[in-house]
Amino acid sequence: MTGKEQRPAARERERDAILRALTPVIDGIAATFGPVCEVVLHDYRRPESSVVAVAGTVTGRTVGGAMSEIGMRLLARGDDAADELNYVTRTGSGRLVKASTMMLRDSGGAVFGSLCVNVDVTEVDRARSLLAALAGAGAPPADAPVTTFGDDIDSVVDALLDAHLARQDETWAALDRARRLALFRGLDERGVFAVRRAVEQVAARLGISRASAYSYLSQARAAGHPDGQGPGRDDPDRRHRPSRDAPDAHRPDAPERPRPDTPDRPDTPEGATP
Repeated sequence: MTGKEQRPAARERERDAILRALTPVIDGIAATFGPVCEVVLHDYRRPESSVVAVAGTVTGRTVGGAMSEIGMRLLARGDDAADELNYVTRTGSGRLVKASTMMLRDSGGAVFGSLCVNVDVTEVDRARSLLAALAGAGAPPADAPVTTFGDDIDSVVDALLDAHLARQDETWAALDRARRLALFRGLDERGVFAVRRAVEQVAARLGISRASAYSYLSQARAAGHPDGQGPGRDDPDRRHRPSRDAPDAHRPDAPERPRPDTPDRPDTPEGATP
């Protein structure tokens, strides 16, 4: 085995060792804060099943479950990701959660996972509201955003797509080309396309072909790149003929990557769904 082959293997062993060392630590943290606390250990090398250890039941996570949209956003930032401490969010069931996400790095400084502490402060917030009302305090704070926590990565991707479409306040069919590219750029920045088969999932939800989705993603990235040429003249929302030379054309489990545009079929409109 060459030196170049040994270095990646040694790095993976180092990361595995860090995760093993932290696994018993999360039980101690959760026990310290009691039943309102949950600690989750994530391995970002596998976003679809990033949960490698969990103590507590605040979000209902289980080992082998997927990362949340918060984790996907941090994953998209790569080694530039920073710790996010004491932010407040809300679960789908309405529980108010104060959370901290701390990045895990190897000896080279590369991010490969995170340690997340989630504390259910729902009852504390109710007590605060009651005391504020008795004291005649001002208006209550704004509602915390809802975060999708779940063991199924598809549900997280769907939630992010629904949130982006809701902000557009239009169906996909009603969006002009610039707003369609903006939607794909926003999903990309949130780490959606780091997940396997996410392009196919988004394409199916929007009622467009997989090749069109790849084209939108490619053009959105080019438009956002300082040295990029920006979107091409052709509207990507037409049916494309997949290249026979594409290496992943017959591998449904292959990692997502943008592909070069392929010739459009003449004037065949895409279907669209709300």
